[in-house]
Amino acid sequence: MAEAQPLPLSERRTFTYRVCAALVSGLSQVLFRPTVVGAENIPLEGPVLIAPIHRSNVDFALTLFISKRKVFFMAKDSVFRVPMLGPLITRLGAFPIHRGSADRESMAHSEAVLRQGHALVLFPEGTRKEGRSVAPLHDGAMFMAARTGAKVVPVGIGGSDRAMPKGAKLPRPAKIKIVVGAALDPPSSEGRVARSALSAKSEELRAALEQVYHESLQA
Repeated sequence: MAEAQPLPLSERRTFTYRVCAALVSGLSQVLFRPTVVGAENIPLEGPVLIAPIHRSNVDFALTLFISKRKVFFMAKDSVFRVPMLGPLITRLGAFPIHRGSADRESMAHSEAVLRQGHALVLFPEGTRKEGRSVAPLHDGAMFMAARTGAKVVPVGIGGSDRAMPKGAKLPRPAKIKIVVGAALDPPSSEGRVARSALSAKSEELRAALEQVYHESLQA
């Protein structure tokens, strides 16, 4: 994988960040009354790949503030050209991915974030899915974890598909439960990690995701 240029990311929780975090958290409390279980499983230092289930567009907002540390995420570059919105989401931890760019570029930028020792939100299922089962995952998340030494934390989000189902333009009130599982170690070997080892760790992540997702769906 080609190395990405260092991204100008800061873990500082600026005044703007704190205000936006309070607004998003407050709105989430009103709409979703979220319950968070296991937030202490997210390491407070070092590279961390936070891997949530993905059933709704509100999953990002629900995932950004479950840790005491600032987390980062990718967004389409077109969003950064919107007046006020671009600088705002940059302060919230977003970094741009160019529309039409290959997945390789997205992976390289994500890897660069982890190499700087940050926490990164990445949906291992890729696009939004439906249903309670987690299909076999691609090896991308564990590949990045292997290259950077990042821990991988599975996160189940129950109820977000009711809060904003696919096709909905605005969220609606719904009770949401978030379950954070134990951090998984990255694949490791003395040399290049074998594909079989990556596949085994991806299956471990899939099973962990399914477990925390099922727990999040329980009252």
